[in-house]
Amino acid sequence: MQATLSEQELVRRDKLKELQALGIDPYPAPLYEVTHTAKQIKEQFSEEKQEEFKAVSIAGRIMSVRDMGKANFAVLQDSTARIQIYIRRDDICPGEDKTLYNTVWKKLLDIGDIVGVKGFAFITKTGELSIHVEQFTLLSKSLHPMPIVKEKDGEVFDAVTDAEFKYRQRYADLIVNPGVRDTFIKITKMKNAIRSFLNERGALEVDTPVLQNIPGGAIARPFITHHNALDIKLYLRIANELYLKRLIVGGFDWVYEFSRNFRNEGMDRTHNPEFTILEFYVAYKDYLWMMDTTEQMLEQTAVATNGSSKTVVDGVEIDFKAPYKRISIFDAIKEHTGIDISEMDEEGLRNVCKQLRIETDASMGKGKLIDEIFGGKCEKHYIQPTFITDYPIEMSPLTKKHRNKPGLVERFELIVNGKEIANAYSELNDPIDQRERFEDQVKLMERGDEEAMYIDYDFLRALEYGMPPTAGIGFGIERLAMLLTGQVSIQDVLLFPQMRPEKTVE
Repeated sequence: MQATLSEQELVRRDKLKELQALGIDPYPAPLYEVTHTAKQIKEQFSEEKQEEFKAVSIAGRIMSVRDMGKANFAVLQDSTARIQIYIRRDDICPGEDKTLYNTVWKKLLDIGDIVGVKGFAFITKTGELSIHVEQFTLLSKSLHPMPIVKEKDGEVFDAVTDAEFKYRQRYADLIVNPGVRDTFIKITKMKNAIRSFLNERGALEVDTPVLQNIPGGAIARPFITHHNALDIKLYLRIANELYLKRLIVGGFDWVYEFSRNFRNEGMDRTHNPEFTILEFYVAYKDYLWMMDTTEQMLEQTAVATNGSSKTVVDGVEIDFKAPYKRISIFDAIKEHTGIDISEMDEEGLRNVCKQLRIETDASMGKGKLIDEIFGGKCEKHYIQPTFITDYPIEMSPLTKKHRNKPGLVERFELIVNGKEIANAYSELNDPIDQRERFEDQVKLMERGDEEAMYIDYDFLRALEYGMPPTAGIGFGIERLAMLLTGQVSIQDVLLFPQMRPEKTVE
């Protein structure tokens, strides 16, 4: 249903009609020549270089106006920064007709309108860098009023913090909260740095299917959809791992993908049902090599994003400089609970969970129980980057058995600020062993475990052709972004986080 328009919205629509009656197109053809950005002018202008800024053309959104009668100061915001503009009536209306200033500029324009201005840069008597406007053009009339956020000397006052507004109307949030845009610019820098690191080492970026017959490559509950033409059930991917390993079988030595994944699970400050995973797989390497490579990549990425290997999250300094601490999952559990679970069976683990007041259910096998103990009692203690290594085989159905430690696999998780950031293996390439692991997962599914893996018969067939020894890893991109931008909620590093539909359609 259409929401009732507010008084301000009605007023703006009336102004729109008045502009049109004056013969002014509120939404003219899109081409407008921009010669400078606000940031360029602020960084490059000096009194010695005034001649270089005698003819500037800039476009942006009106953020505030100070009316001084026959002259106005206003603040214009483009995609790079905010800059003050100075508009004098007789400059833009040199003849007898003052309509453009008295009526259009002073009465029919609003905060939020997008305009183009041409003129020259100068320093005011109060020392403020400004653009003296000689010509302006309305480029887009804003019909919806924005919250007013005050900014002075780089400091923001009255920033809009309401989550309902910020996440549902991200477009408005980006306009009125300057720091939000900076966050997403940093995230782009982060992704570009990762790509550069991988590309420079010969990795090949690829794309794999989002719609899959079997939701493989991870332990999670999938979203289910239906393909009408084929009349089959399909799943939105929960991971791209099995497809990337098919490419290793096919002869590529190093492949990677920024994969948009979907998991039909809960939502909280670190989980969103739609998220991005970076996965890469490298032939003839193992999980020890992968730890070294991960340290190098994250240190370089942190520096490229923030200019330093250090970042601050919720008042805590985290340093991505290599090397990182390494500790086995059994040693970590013993360190933080005082209990050695390394030789325990399922019944023993259930007793430990009961002792530690960790909730369990009948569907949980040995691997899930160990995961619950570590997640509930240990994970939160690892603030600085730490590799948790050498997991039990029951927790890792796609991982190669440990070369020296029976019952374990060659796997690590990278924990930072108390949360998993990456998960990596020496990949299982024995098709017989892999089939048996899949069959064990089916047994867990029959016990009611909705996150157990399906058997992917085509992937087993691919392994039977022969996959070289391979190391693989998956990074939670949003979680890494939270760390490098200092955010404490995943919603603040997603441009459009998932939300319930609105009751009314604006």
